[in-house]
Amino acid sequence: MSKKNYNVQFSLGTEKTIAKAIANNAPVSLKYSTEISREIKGKRVAWAIQFLKAVAEKTRHLPLRRYNKEVPHRKGDAISHTKTGRYPKRCATKWVELLEQLKANADYKGLNAENLIIIHAFASKGVGRTSHQKQGKISGKTHVKKAAHLEVIARENAA
Repeated sequence: MSKKNYNVQFSLGTEKTIAKAIANNAPVSLKYSTEISREIKGKRVAWAIQFLKAVAEKTRHLPLRRYNKEVPHRKGDAISHTKTGRYPKRCATKWVELLEQLKANADYKGLNAENLIIIHAFASKGVGRTSHQKQGKISGKTHVKKAAHLEVIARENAA
């Protein structure tokens, strides 16, 4: 079942100037996705893709402002008013895929993909897939894998 309603409402006149993309039950961490959505909101799509690729390559860290318990500081200047951060590779690559889909949707609608600004980025808890632990561990113990619903909406800037 695909999701039809987004968690943000727009007036009817702006539907022609926005592009949307969504990923249901993406196998990524909800905590890192929340931090990524906070970091890229209000930024250009091209900047967000470049930033997330740098996080996946471990050249820049993802600043953790909410989920930062026992997370070490990183060297260099503070990003988003904090030095604590990590390098969530799987989460960053999934968000890059989502932003590439957003650019493709914008091209399909006839929007200029270079002038897109992210106005809404959101992550919510997905349905965890259960599996059993490997043989040799405690028998019968189930493990729930992480999943999150991701959505992003961008508006074409009139620049």
